[in-house]
This record gives sequence, structure tokens and C-alpha cells, in this order.
Amino acid sequence: MHWEVHWSTMKTILKYLKRTKDMFLIYGGGELILEGYSDASFQSGDDDAKSQSSFLLKLNGGMVVWKSSKQATTADSTTEAEYIAASEAAKEAVWMKKYIQ
Repeated sequence: MHWEVHWSTMKTILKYLKRTKDMFLIYGGGELILEGYSDASFQSGDDDAKSQSSFLLKLNGGMVVWKSSKQATTADSTTEAEYIAASEAAKEAVWMKKYIQ
């Protein structure tokens, strides 16, 4: 049954959290530097003609956010697909910048 798989997964996650509760990330240096990268694949081959967006954000060299998803709108060109991916990354970067200040 589906609930058994979900229950087992939840127990695994809780065990992991318990084991690693004293672990944390340290981002050294005086100033926090946020870097972002984005990419897109134009109409990635599926029947829906939607492009795929991907982006990642790094804080002082360590990856803190990443995402890959189908674009909500249908891009008419590779350039448009890239702009959509860059826009998604920029929105996340603006939120992250507010969070770390």
C-alpha cells in the first residue's frame, strides 16, 4: 500500500534528522556572496512543448538552492526559454538576498 511506503520514508527522514541534529553549515568570510546560475532546454522533447528550467544559487561557494522544473508557459525560442529560466532564478535570488541581510 502507498501509506506503508510513505510511513517508511517518513521514519527514514526522522532518523536522519535525529542523527544529524548537531550538524550545520558554516559559511565563512566577512561578506556573504550570493551567486546564481540558470539554464533551460528548449521544448525538452515531451508532447506538451514546454521547456525545462534549471537554476542553482550558491552562498559563499556552497550550493543552497536548486530547482529544475517544466516552464509554466510555452517559449517560442531558445532565447525566450533562457530568459524564463533566468527570471525564475532572479526571483529566488531576490528572496534569498532579503533573507540573508
